[in-house]
Amino acid sequence: MLEACSSGDDDGYSAAPVSNGGGMNSGTSQDTAVTIDLNNSNFSELASVGGWMNYMDENMLLLRISDTQIRAFSNVCPHAGANNQWSHKNSNFVCSNHNRSFSDDCSGYGLKLTCYNTMIEGTTLTVNR
Repeated sequence: MLEACSSGDDDGYSAAPVSNGGGMNSGTSQDTAVTIDLNNSNFSELASVGGWMNYMDENMLLLRISDTQIRAFSNVCPHAGANNQWSHKNSNFVCSNHNRSFSDDCSGYGLKLTCYNTMIEGTTLTVNR
């Protein structure tokens, strides 16, 4: 499993001037919107359909559904609260903390991942939380 991280200043996304625990933000977001430069190498996992990543700096799971759609979810497990033990298989995100799985289609009932609205314009992904 690959977790996104960067030691440089240009990590391809933007965030509002809100503390996120020392992440490496170097872009912009307004209120609850996060913008991501999909050309940035930190997001290369999202280049192919089926690619996904745990975007720890913004507490999001990102999943490429098609050439024109990326889904975004909270990376906080609704069962146990863990955010760094995710895998993705068979259309489900699996939290290894207690081996709970959650659908990647933004549907379902009971415990499920919070799904965010997304939009791709050119090579920029905008996630609205």
